[in-house]
Amino acid sequence: MKAFVVAKYGKDGARAAQVPEPTVGDRDVLVRVSAASINPLDKMVRNGEFKQLLKYKPPFVLGHDVAGVVTRVGSAVRGFKVGDEVYARPRDLRIGGFAEFIAIDQDDVSPKPASLTFEEAAAVPLVALAAWQILVDRAHVKPGQKVLIHAGAGGLGSTAIQLAKHLGATVATTASTDTEKLVRSLGADIVVDYTKEDFSKVLSGYDLVLDSLGGANLEKSLTVLKPGGLAIGVVGPPDAGFAKQLGAPSFMGLVMNTLSRKVRKQAKALGVHYQFFFMQADGSQLRKLSALYDSGKLRPVVDRTFPFNQSLEAMAYVEQGRTKAGKVVVSMVPDGD
Repeated sequence: MKAFVVAKYGKDGARAAQVPEPTVGDRDVLVRVSAASINPLDKMVRNGEFKQLLKYKPPFVLGHDVAGVVTRVGSAVRGFKVGDEVYARPRDLRIGGFAEFIAIDQDDVSPKPASLTFEEAAAVPLVALAAWQILVDRAHVKPGQKVLIHAGAGGLGSTAIQLAKHLGATVATTASTDTEKLVRSLGADIVVDYTKEDFSKVLSGYDLVLDSLGGANLEKSLTVLKPGGLAIGVVGPPDAGFAKQLGAPSFMGLVMNTLSRKVRKQAKALGVHYQFFFMQADGSQLRKLSALYDSGKLRPVVDRTFPFNQSLEAMAYVEQGRTKAGKVVVSMVPDGD
């Protein structure tokens, strides 16, 4: 089958290839890929940024989001059958959405939201699961709380704004002049134009900050939290909880804590908290999210769709910062269709 693989770690390490179709285990569903989407995590995995913790062995197929049609099910699979339209964020070490077929553990798969096209559905799993796990599972956002979501026009930001509003929060976000109208339409109550204002000078008393930028932006984010507030970073620095989540040896937890020592110390001095977040595959949560998409509570934001044979160009488009809003999708049109 056709696929895009990481032949070696590094910026120039991905290429098109012919690879064997995946084997289907007892608990697996084989999905004919209709569409996939690009995530910053694809670049990080391609570049080997997590290779001490996520031990992918090149060559491996890239791609963390997928939507498609079930073509085969393993003997132990319950709840899925051939012909079902599904979407998923396959678990770590079993990714591979940039291919004609992918075998996915049944626990990671959900029926596709009926109201979404395959291209729209492919834009959803990773960012929607991340938003859910941050806002619902980790931060327990409640009505009336104040949440700051950075980069509100991005794939994660545009999803998190909508979910935070659904949970009853007052939502602030950072965005450019060009995307202010979009983020307001998604539910943002307060929009700070980062080209004109410093958010840390105009916001205060927040219960939660979701930071997808890191560095100085994360450090400033700590200052807008109320005492006891929480800043969650999705680009780092990682902490010991990340190593524990991935089942890494205990010494890796010490390494991760060293990497995040500065920001954790700053947070402690301000009476607030910092945690690193790395999402997990979860088909049951995707089912809950499907209902929110089908009810109109959430909607995907798609910036542009590339044909499958331009998957590397799609990745470059994202890396170069050319995305205006939302996700970039790769659409598979099988030969002969």
